[in-house]
Amino acid sequence: MISGMSPRLDPAEYVFCATDDVALASRARGWFREDEGVSLIVEREAAATRGFDVSLPMKRIVLEVHSALDGVGLTAAVASALAAEGIPCNVVAAFRHDHVFVPSERAGRAMEVLDALAISPRCGE
Repeated sequence: MISGMSPRLDPAEYVFCATDDVALASRARGWFREDEGVSLIVEREAAATRGFDVSLPMKRIVLEVHSALDGVGLTAAVASALAAEGIPCNVVAAFRHDHVFVPSERAGRAMEVLDALAISPRCGE
């Protein structure tokens, strides 16, 4: 999966935020219901208009490979490669693809790292 991940940078900016308003989830890129409330991934502009903190804008990198829910190593390889460059990431594994959220100002470097990882996987692929 690593060599076929074909990372693609989404031009939109997103923020992670939390709310008790479950209705907002339908407008979010992603959401998860936690014990303390609903965590949302929302486009930055939409979050700002609703009064959410937008001080940590993130870019989304879609790993275009069809990831398997029982696959082993993709998330670890991506997170490790980015961590080695000091780039924080939040990985959301969905049914078809994994989505890697990185700080907007580090997105270009993150793409370089992931492109290099796809060419030369480190996890014994």
